[in-house]
Parts: sequence; C-alpha cells; structure tokens
Amino acid sequence: MSTKSDDLAAESTVDVIAPRPRLLINNEYVDAKSRKTFATYNPATGRLVADVAEAGPADVDLAVAAARQAYESGHWGRASPAERGMFLRRFAALIEANVDHLAHLETLDSGMTIHTARGMIAGSIDTLLHFAGAASAIHGMTPQSGANALHYSLREPVGVVGSIVPWNAPITNAIWKLGPALAAGNTIILKPAELTPLTALRLGELLLEADMPPGVVNILPGYGIGAGDSLANHRGIDKVSFTGSTEVGKSILRASAGDLKHVSLELGGKTPLVVFADADLASAVSTAVAAFTTLSGQICTAGSRLLVQRGIYDEFVDRLAAKVESLVVGDPLGDSTDVGPLVSSGQRDRVVSYLASGRETGAITVAGGDAIPGNGYFVAPTVFTGVKNTMRVAREEIFGPVVSVIPFDDDNDAVALANDTPYGLAASLWTQNLSRAHRITRQLKSGTVWVNTWGGLDPTMPFGGYKQSGIGREFGLDWYYAYTENKAVYVSL
Repeated sequence: MSTKSDDLAAESTVDVIAPRPRLLINNEYVDAKSRKTFATYNPATGRLVADVAEAGPADVDLAVAAARQAYESGHWGRASPAERGMFLRRFAALIEANVDHLAHLETLDSGMTIHTARGMIAGSIDTLLHFAGAASAIHGMTPQSGANALHYSLREPVGVVGSIVPWNAPITNAIWKLGPALAAGNTIILKPAELTPLTALRLGELLLEADMPPGVVNILPGYGIGAGDSLANHRGIDKVSFTGSTEVGKSILRASAGDLKHVSLELGGKTPLVVFADADLASAVSTAVAAFTTLSGQICTAGSRLLVQRGIYDEFVDRLAAKVESLVVGDPLGDSTDVGPLVSSGQRDRVVSYLASGRETGAITVAGGDAIPGNGYFVAPTVFTGVKNTMRVAREEIFGPVVSVIPFDDDNDAVALANDTPYGLAASLWTQNLSRAHRITRQLKSGTVWVNTWGGLDPTMPFGGYKQSGIGREFGLDWYYAYTENKAVYVSL
C-alpha cells in the first residue's frame, strides 16, 4: 500500500472566508452573542485552519426570528414557484462558477480527496437544478364532489426548518437540505457540523450573491449541545431535518416531542454487498473497494459488510486484498490519491479501537489493520476475514475504511445475513441472474438496493432507511410531502 508523505500539498490553503468565519443571520455575518469560537483543523496535517464563531441558544433565537419573519411576512413567503426556481438556478450557477475553490475548501476542511470533492459538488449542482424545476411541481388535488360543493387540497410550506447536517460530505448534505426545503417555500436554519463548517459558510456567501431575501437561509456553525439541541427544542421551528448518527437522531426525536415537530431522520447504516458466484468478479471487487474506501469509509451507505458466496470466497478475498494494497493513501489534494484521512483525531481513534476489537474477537487482517504514523488522521484501509455477523465490526457502524468479508451458502443464507442488522439504509446485490436479483431485492429490508452497482443516487428517487436507519425519505417523486403541509378545503357553491 502506498502511503502518505508528511510533506503534504494539503497544507497549502485557499482564502478562507475570513480570519474568523462568522454566523450568517438575516443576511449578515455576525459574531456569536457569547463571542465564543471553536477551532477547525486540516485532517491531512492536524493543523489549525480557522477559528469559527460558535452559535448558541441566543443565536438560534435570532436566526429563528429572522426565518419566521421571512416566511410569514417577507418576500419569500409570497414568492411564486417560478421565483423560487429562478433563485435556485442562480445559486447553482454560482456554485458551478466556484467549483475549484469549493472543492479545495471541502478537502481542506473534511479530508475528502479533491477528485471526490469535485464529483460531489457536480452532483450537488444537479440536485439544485432538479429542485429548481420541481418547485413548480408541487400540487394539491381536486376530487370530484357534488354539484353544490367544491373540494380541493393545497400543499403549503411547513414553515421554518431546522436542518442539521453531518461532517462526512458537507456541501452535498447542505444542498440536500437546502434544495427541497427552499423549492417548497420554507425558510431554513442550517447547522453544519462543528468539524466541517467552512463550506457551509462559503455557500452562504453564494446565497447572498444570488440575491437571497433576508432571513431565508441562516447558517449557524456550532456544537450539537448548544446550537443543535436548541434547534431541536425551539418552539419557533416547525420541522427538523437531520442527517447523522442513529443515537443523535433518537435524541432529536425525543426533543421534538414537546411540540410535535415534523421530523425527518436519515441515520446510520451497515450496508451489505451480497456477491453471488455468478457475479462479474472484476467489477464486484473494484466496486467493493470503492464502497468501503470512498470518503475514507465515512459514509452512511459504506459497504462495510461484504457477503460473498462460499464457492468464490477465497478468490474474491485474494483479489480484494491485492486491490486494497495497491491504493494510494495520502494527500487528499493529490490527483493520484485514492484514500484521504479521517475527519478528526477522535474519529481516527474510534476506528482504530474497532480494528483492535476485530482482532480480539477472532477477525483476521488480510490488508491494512492500523493507523498510519505521522501527521494527520490516516488509517490504512482494512480487510477482515474470519468475521461472524455477531461481532461488533460486523454489527456497528464504524465510519472508517474497514470491511468485514463473510461467506454465505445460498440465497436464503444471503438474505438472512444481509437483514441481520438493526439498520436498513442500503444494500448492494451482485448477480447475473435476473430472476434472483429481483426476488432477493424484494426480500432485503433496505431503503435502497443497488443491483450490480453501488453508491449512485438520483433526486428523482426516494432515499431513506428501514428500521434504525431513519424516518421518512428525501427526494423522490413526492419529495414535497416532507416539506409541506396538506390542507383540505371545502366550499359550498
């Protein structure tokens, strides 16, 4: 495995938003009321990038008031679907004009490779353009009624949305919240993760350039305790949309119960890749590697459980290990880099603890197996065999470049293993037997199933999970159900 050099190009910086990036409230960048700041670090080097204003309850109050004003009596509350669509198109065009800067900043802040950042930003632009058009697709219905009556329904914005996003794909997660919520006519308070606040604040600058009316989008970097829980508890928030860990999602659901907020939760996963003996092995191996190393494995749909039919198990493991050992781990700004660092020292230590747990419970390391010494938060992509589905490494979401390869015998065995998890976000199925593919797809308890592929998402398709992987769906044909209220109207003629 080719590993990093301590002389990283990632140490070079771009022009960060400001010496001390600040909160965006009511179209103005301001310091936190408490004057508190927190530090954000370059995961590739461990060195300080910037001190960022830390939002707290008082700042949430101001942002909610601004968002409420924009929704209730500002221009946004009266904007037509066409106006909302035009605004999203302007925003998308500005992101496209700033792709290189945004990608560099995303890499500097999160540690994702620069080519991954560029690809994810391109996908975010497509998502915005999709919702720019979809803004005009929101509609109620007019059922047939009696001659002296008219019955119809209206879809109206839910109101002020608190959107809380994780650190693993900052721009993508922000756009996934902003696009549909704004298209439906809502106003937003966006809380980026404290580990990766910089690109969200840069997006705020682009929103202002796109002539965003005051208060429509407010951006509050800060911690879960302080900014996040204040959003979840605030009586001025009509809906909370959260992407992140299952445990935090449960706490947000409990907090929302006080006033029965609308809640959407996209939570953890433990995605199985199920490879049958008739699969295209070269394609399956290549995709399996990408499935657990993309974003250094810090992705909710990471293919961290690799279920391989026993007849091809040994050959598959040999190919997989060889492919993993050829990966270039290092400077995320390098065009030849395959795997960058984890987002923080804490996340690196967490992943290393899982590696130790795997070995202690009988897992066999056939590639990788430990942190990489030196600056930055690097862990070698790791392949475990000898894993039972009852082990922690097979059951818990590691959020790192670690995969457990588990054999299975037949279709029934494969389905039982794939479904034996508290999660149900995604699954990937590899076979050239069309009948088997469709039959097993129906048996998998998963919100998304990929057949002979992995990882691709489309805003025209719903995304979300079964079981403890969440509540509700993002996107899809009826995306606006998540961001609108349904009003029934009865008229006597």
